[in-house]
Amino acid sequence: MSEDSRDFQEKFAANRETWNRWTSLNYSSDFYDVASFKAGKSSLDEIELAGVGDVDGKRLLHLQCHFGMDTISWARLGAEVTGIDFSPEAIRQARELAEELNIEATFELCSVEDAPGILGQADAYDIVYTSYGAISWLDRLDGWAETVAHFLKPGGTFFVVDEHPTVWIFDDVDPTPGLRYKYSYFSREALRDEATGNYAQPDAPDPSVTYSWQHTFEEIVNSLLRAGLEITELKEYDCCAWAWFEWMERGDDELWRMPAEHGDIPLMFSVTARKPV
Repeated sequence: MSEDSRDFQEKFAANRETWNRWTSLNYSSDFYDVASFKAGKSSLDEIELAGVGDVDGKRLLHLQCHFGMDTISWARLGAEVTGIDFSPEAIRQARELAEELNIEATFELCSVEDAPGILGQADAYDIVYTSYGAISWLDRLDGWAETVAHFLKPGGTFFVVDEHPTVWIFDDVDPTPGLRYKYSYFSREALRDEATGNYAQPDAPDPSVTYSWQHTFEEIVNSLLRAGLEITELKEYDCCAWAWFEWMERGDDELWRMPAEHGDIPLMFSVTARKPV
């Protein structure tokens, strides 16, 4: 094993250990509001619903599904769903949640890059989908894009929506309103974060160490093109599904935006791609 490979495996293991612990934190948090979800509320927002479109009767693969709320939401809309995640605890919780709700859903334990070898099923899905806070946990995106292409049927659709690469360059910890440059846009180095709690329960005493990676727009788009997919739509949004900066303002649509006095930057992006027939 090369030094670079060993280094990544250590970071991968640290992230998996953290996400195993975060599963219980997230499941019990107001942020995820599992009680409302169990009562029938969808975890999907209008951006995701519009981007993916009608799923009734279609096979859908959800990459990095965590404990399965979005995956199960697609099943409620009529999709035949499979969710994958690298966290054993998240997959265990996803299976329990689907069983409790009597929703037919398949959840498999594997990383994104390992999924083709573990699941097989080439050209098996009408839709491959991933969303918020996912791709920053991957060190490089070529394997991610190749996994998407592997699973999509010819003519099938891929949809991703996530934080915009631009927001990564600013300080997201300082509570004082205003944009302050902190990180290189083009850095390939892992960003190490050591903290207690997490995004869903920041006051929890649980300590964690995580590693994440910045991805430029160039890398995101070109990885999909190199995998043989056709980009059919690219969008940028002035809103975010969560408060990237704690001083953002929440609208009636439950999306977060920059206060007018602090400027206007792209906060999220989405890409829709198609596998050629």
